[in-house]
Amino acid sequence: MAKDKKDSQGKDKNPQGKRRWYQLLGDGFKIARKSYPALPWILIGVFLVTLVVFVGAGILLDNWILWTISGVVLAPMFTMVTLTRFIESASYKQMEGIPGAASAVIGRIRRGWSFQEEPVRFNARHQDMVFRLIGKPGIVLVTEGPVSRVAKLVEEEKRQARRIAPNVPVHTINVGTGEDQVRLSKLMKSLKKLPKKLNTNEVGAVTKRYDSIKTNQLPIPKGIDPYKMRPDRKATRGR
Repeated sequence: MAKDKKDSQGKDKNPQGKRRWYQLLGDGFKIARKSYPALPWILIGVFLVTLVVFVGAGILLDNWILWTISGVVLAPMFTMVTLTRFIESASYKQMEGIPGAASAVIGRIRRGWSFQEEPVRFNARHQDMVFRLIGKPGIVLVTEGPVSRVAKLVEEEKRQARRIAPNVPVHTINVGTGEDQVRLSKLMKSLKKLPKKLNTNEVGAVTKRYDSIKTNQLPIPKGIDPYKMRPDRKATRGR
C-alpha cells in the first residue's frame, strides 16, 4: 500500500486531497480538448514556431546563443498562454445554453458590483431568466432566453427599478447566440463597456434600497449553477 506523503513532523502535506496546480491544469486541458480536438497539435505548433523564430532571429543577428536561450524560456510560456485561452473559450462554449450560465459568469466579478445568484425574474415554463446587477453603470439586467420572450420580464423589472431608484440608469444585456444577443464569452466585456454613472457610495445606497424592501423573493431553488461549470480560474492560471 502506498504511504501518504507527510512532512518531517508527520503531518499530511496535502490535507483534504487538495489538488496540485498541474492537476488543475490537466483538468483544464481535458475540458478544452473536448471542444478543440486538435488542441495538442496547436500547442506543439506554438511551442515549435516560437522556438524556431527565436533561433532564426539569433542566427540573423549573429547572437544565436542568447536568442536560443530566450526561445527555450519563452516557448513554454507562450504555449501556456495559448492553453489558458483555449480552456477559457471551451468553458464558455460548453456552458452556453445551460440555464443559469450567465449567473456563473457574473459571479466572477464581485468587486465593484452587487449581485445575487438567483434570478429576479423567472419564467418556469421556458426557463427564461433575468439577473440584476448594481454597479457604477447603474442597474444592469442580464437576460437568458429569446429577446422577444424575455421582454415582458425585463419591462416588469424596469418598472420596479423606476419605483425603487428612479434616477438610476437601467441597462439590458441579452445573453445568447441569437440576433441582438451577446455571447456568453463576451458578457464580461459588455459589462465593462457600460458607461459609469454612479460612484461607490451611490452604488451602496441603491443596493441597500433594494435589500431593505426584499424584492422579488421568487420560489426558485437557490444557487442556480449550470452543473458547476464555472471556468476554472486556477486551471487557467496554471496554479
